[in-house]
Amino acid sequence: MAKGSSINGNGGGDGGGNDGYTIKGRGVVSRAKFIKEVKKDMHPDTAVYKRNGVEYARNKPNTNKPDNIND
Repeated sequence: MAKGSSINGNGGGDGGGNDGYTIKGRGVVSRAKFIKEVKKDMHPDTAVYKRNGVEYARNKPNTNKPDNIND
């Protein structure tokens, strides 16, 4: 289970979307695999959202900026 501060989006997708994520201690994880893990509640501070029909991961809202993906 990784917190947002240990997850970084790798970009590379159309329009700057993340094609994968780097997770400290695990390395690069594909977007599809990470989305499956989030849906299984393996990362409870992270949620799935859909943009233009494509699913992405992002941290659930909070006021702790260093705890957000890519921050």
